[in-house]
Amino acid sequence: MSANQELCSLRWNAERQVVEVIDQTLLPHSLQWCELESLASYCHAISAMQVRGAPLIGITAAFGLAGAIARDPSDENLSRASKALLATRPTAVNLGWALAAVAAAVRDIEPGARARVALAKARQLRAEDIANCSRIGEHGLALLRGLKPDGPLNIMTHCNAGWLATIEWGTALAPVYKAHAAGIPVHVWVSETRPRNQGTYLTAWELQRAGVPCTIVTDNACGQLLRSGAVDCVLVGSDRTAANGDVCNKIGTYLKALAAGANGVPFYALLPASTIDWECAGGDDIPIENRAESEVLAVSGADETGQRRELMLAGSGHRAHNPAFDVTPAALVTALVTEYGSVAASSVGLERLRAQISSSSPM
Repeated sequence: MSANQELCSLRWNAERQVVEVIDQTLLPHSLQWCELESLASYCHAISAMQVRGAPLIGITAAFGLAGAIARDPSDENLSRASKALLATRPTAVNLGWALAAVAAAVRDIEPGARARVALAKARQLRAEDIANCSRIGEHGLALLRGLKPDGPLNIMTHCNAGWLATIEWGTALAPVYKAHAAGIPVHVWVSETRPRNQGTYLTAWELQRAGVPCTIVTDNACGQLLRSGAVDCVLVGSDRTAANGDVCNKIGTYLKALAAGANGVPFYALLPASTIDWECAGGDDIPIENRAESEVLAVSGADETGQRRELMLAGSGHRAHNPAFDVTPAALVTALVTEYGSVAASSVGLERLRAQISSSSPM
């Protein structure tokens, strides 16, 4: 059973032969599903952040490529659709990983059978993501039990790394849901995550639906909370992890890692192994997505009547810099938690993980 017990972020409608996703740009005020049919609709869903989170971006792209192959199974269209989807967002490595998996599955298949194989591969990746996130939750729960066997646990997180960022369970939130289900008292400090406010809009909404106590705090309040002893550990996700253990995650993650390190608070990054970029030597080599200035200069929400509104925050003519991600050096990461267990955030730790992946299945 998924953490939300009723929802997932992406579902396959077999009757209509379309993918349905939750439009996350409308949360928390409106829960609406939208259908993805054309390649353009898939590209828009990813770039406009109707779907977001590295694992979900990858799965969405896999279905998008499968849909493009169903319309035209030629090599030329396979290449064209892959390039279009890959260009939507540059930082999350799962995007290219999932597209490569679908392309490899159909490359040596005659065109008439490609649509069936591509769809089967996309559905397989979706099922594997659910299983892997559940395993990440179990491994993370073991770490939480080690911190406070009986709780109560006060956990800080940043951005959204729950089931809205994956298919079910999530990454950084998976241990929280597992702890809550096990009866361990847990409370989550949810940083707002400016400028897109994924913490406020998505994480708090998820946790509230699951009955997990949480408190929204401004991004700038997190250092003081860590200093005051109000936080037992920090759990974050990762959009791309370099081979040396550097972690690229939502902008603002680095500041929390610095504050956690200065105050002796464990800082864990939880991620599926598919998020590790084995060809990326370190964080300086990770491409950082820069998004529109308007995301910083304006904010959207619902007015007292429930109508969605956008308000300007800055005066006319102001400029803004809007990097979507930052890099947390491996030295600030207590451990990386994957579906294979916990490893040191280092070149040595990741090489050991790579060997484990080659020789075994997730635990």
